[in-house]
Amino acid sequence: MKAEEADKRLAAKPVISGAEAVIRSLIAEGVDTIFGYPGGAIMPIYDALYDFQDQVHHILVRHEQGATHAAQGYARSSGRTGVAFATSGPGATNLVTGLADAYMDSTPMVCITGQVGAALLGTDAFQETDVIGITMPITKWNIQVTRQEDIPGAIAKAFYIARSGRPGPVLVDITKNAQFGEFEYEYIPCTAIRSYQPVPQLNLDAVTAAAALINEAKKPFLLVGHGVLLSGAEKALIALAEKAQIPMASTLLGLSAVPVDHPLYVGMLGMHGNYGPNVLTGECDALIAVGMRFDDRVTGDVETYANKAKVIHIEIDAAEINKIIKADVAVYADAKTALEALLEEVNPASHEQWIAEFQAAHQKEYDKVQHRELYPEAGELKMAEVIRLISEKTKGEAVLVTDVGQHQMVASRYYRFKNPNTNITSGGMGTMGFSLPAAMGAKMGTPEKEVVAIIGDGCFQMTLQELGTIYQSKIGVKIVILNNNFLGMVRQWQQLFFDKRYSSTEMVNPDFVQIAKGFYIPGKKITAREDISAAIDEMLAHDGAYLLEVVVEKEDNVFPMVPAGAPVANIRLE
Repeated sequence: MKAEEADKRLAAKPVISGAEAVIRSLIAEGVDTIFGYPGGAIMPIYDALYDFQDQVHHILVRHEQGATHAAQGYARSSGRTGVAFATSGPGATNLVTGLADAYMDSTPMVCITGQVGAALLGTDAFQETDVIGITMPITKWNIQVTRQEDIPGAIAKAFYIARSGRPGPVLVDITKNAQFGEFEYEYIPCTAIRSYQPVPQLNLDAVTAAAALINEAKKPFLLVGHGVLLSGAEKALIALAEKAQIPMASTLLGLSAVPVDHPLYVGMLGMHGNYGPNVLTGECDALIAVGMRFDDRVTGDVETYANKAKVIHIEIDAAEINKIIKADVAVYADAKTALEALLEEVNPASHEQWIAEFQAAHQKEYDKVQHRELYPEAGELKMAEVIRLISEKTKGEAVLVTDVGQHQMVASRYYRFKNPNTNITSGGMGTMGFSLPAAMGAKMGTPEKEVVAIIGDGCFQMTLQELGTIYQSKIGVKIVILNNNFLGMVRQWQQLFFDKRYSSTEMVNPDFVQIAKGFYIPGKKITAREDISAAIDEMLAHDGAYLLEVVVEKEDNVFPMVPAGAPVANIRLE
């Protein structure tokens, strides 16, 4: 009888290596795609992966930073947790930028790194680096595993922490001896951690206080942050805005939470946001900030920011409340939960005159800036007209993955987002080189959607090696390089604030189309306005990856613009 029980126990808990336990644990968490790059310290895990190729798709990137950005793009488009692999030493340190980016932008990601054997830790062994110490400030949680028995529990905990509450990146560093060692495997998903409360309990008194301020307000204003998308609160947000007729503006990362053509949507906040939302922030009497952290690019001078308003801050992370802007009412809660409760207590209202102020401000911006950018009649190609055409031809339904700089701001301003989670960009970190690998991940996460990467000539050269990944893995992303032969955003600041002293910002660029062809990806270069529409059609019609280089005006500037540190009301239209 005892022998039979032992046989049953062994059948229920197979004896496997730690490396195989990693793969099985990932499959148990629903992982279907991994982005990574093999090396000595993680080789046992890659060997185990060989037997599970029918269940997990591994994408071989060309640089470990590309793996993290791809995992970010995958997570942001699909809503699932992105996964990246890297080896020890330089492989692990190459993850740092992507981890920091994911941490700033609250992206759920699990990175697994190989490490030298436990007996060699601290000896400066070949490719040994203290990746735990390095990544502690830029991960939501990290852990080094030195015993094979601890692998399933560490991975279960990693996924729970990465995707619960305010999401973020987690790193699991596994020593080589733990990968080789065998044990009785059992996987138990993590559903709770003692002392960790990822979703706070909603305080209904705070909701009632917030509703009272909204009901009394003559000029309420809703600020839409990334937390709206992360919590799936888009419908509740729009329902609240429609019930009380509150204008809505979005942060950079909040874009796509509200369709751009919604009658109550008034534009983007921030340094290169729309004129109305910036100027009228100072006029509102109730500011309802949802899932945002009051970044300096949104607030400008905090001493003058929204100083006529009662501030309601709905936020899942207590550390963000009162950090920058003091809240009159803090609703410490998940955005969806809070908005659904608030919707019940807010009264129907009409604010026609207030909404008309936004409409008038929009018309002023359109006449002064947008018309000449979107519909130029002569001169060199404008970035805005290219984005307008892409938006029209994709009907605002593509997943737009932008890099960092002028093209990012222009794309964010002029693409007519229609559906949630279709704006993927590097917000908090502003990481050049983000777009190409992130677009790969976005396409893997949502293969049914058109994914368009909008990239500057400088950014493209940061991670262009990922064209090799795109070709090998047959990832059908569309790549648009807006080439002004400058590091455009830095050049704009040098023009406006440094007397046109263009120090190290002009680019002598290679032939981008030839580079793409070297990776067997077709492409085309456009320099004339009359050719751009047909070229975009050709790109979108192509079955597979395609690169379109568009040479745009060399010294075009992005306006409106709030000078750094200035009050948002000081926004410049020229």
